[in-house]
Amino acid sequence: MIKKLILPLIIFTLILSACSGSPKSINTSTNITAPLEIDKDNNTAPPVKKAEENNSIKDNTSSMDTKELDWFFQPRNDGTPSGEPKEVLDLINKYSAYYLGDTSKKYMYLTFDEGYENGYTSKILDILKENNVKAAFFVTTPYINSNKDLIKRMVNEGHLVCNHSTHHPSMAAVAKKDKSKFVNEFAVNEKAFEEVTGKKMVKFFRPPMGKYSELSLAYTKELGYKSIFWSFAYGDWDIKKQPSEDYAKKVIMQRTHNGSIVLLHAVSKTNTNILDSILKYWKSSGYELKSLTDLPDR
Repeated sequence: MIKKLILPLIIFTLILSACSGSPKSINTSTNITAPLEIDKDNNTAPPVKKAEENNSIKDNTSSMDTKELDWFFQPRNDGTPSGEPKEVLDLINKYSAYYLGDTSKKYMYLTFDEGYENGYTSKILDILKENNVKAAFFVTTPYINSNKDLIKRMVNEGHLVCNHSTHHPSMAAVAKKDKSKFVNEFAVNEKAFEEVTGKKMVKFFRPPMGKYSELSLAYTKELGYKSIFWSFAYGDWDIKKQPSEDYAKKVIMQRTHNGSIVLLHAVSKTNTNILDSILKYWKSSGYELKSLTDLPDR
């Protein structure tokens, strides 16, 4: 009798175990999405939001033109600013770049490019001080590291020391190839300047060799910089082919105009020799030398 009762009980137990057991596998081919884990305090889903923001940044630059362009200007000898094609002006205005300042007044903006030291910068600083003129010096990292006393003097005498990149490359080429390297061209130079002076570098950038693209201008603006081109320059950069002083004076005087951003190279012996007379000419003609910090807002 007992055996007859035990057998049905065992069978019933086995059936019950089979019904309540978990399945050994789950079908993962279904298209069901698990619910997002919500941050109850902020009522947000941070991981998804972050992905959307990254995609937005990528989309903003992915369609930008990476073609390398060379800055140029069309010089005039009648005291009026150079003209630029509409497509160039559109880029300039869109990405907070400048080649002219305030043209409604007799303002000028004097800038020097410093790729390397040729022994003239100290004299240039003397002349600027004697004439009570402040200028902007665009410097590279090797220049900073090799000329620390000059950098300190520029700062102490009220001049702007601005970013001209670390390695003096085509910024259009760097932007097209690697954004992180593009950023480092700014950051390394900033760090070198701060280590020498204890100050932050002002946010003005001159693209080396005047090479740029829409993408490089966009990246520059994203870093908080204003790109500074020029409305006057001449062949002063080749130390082996220096223009005569008479020619240089004539060209500079003929092409002086309201709002001019003047680019001179500090390696030039001619520039150093004529600088005092040029500054006096500008002042006697009613021009006021302004800082890049006085450029109109854009």
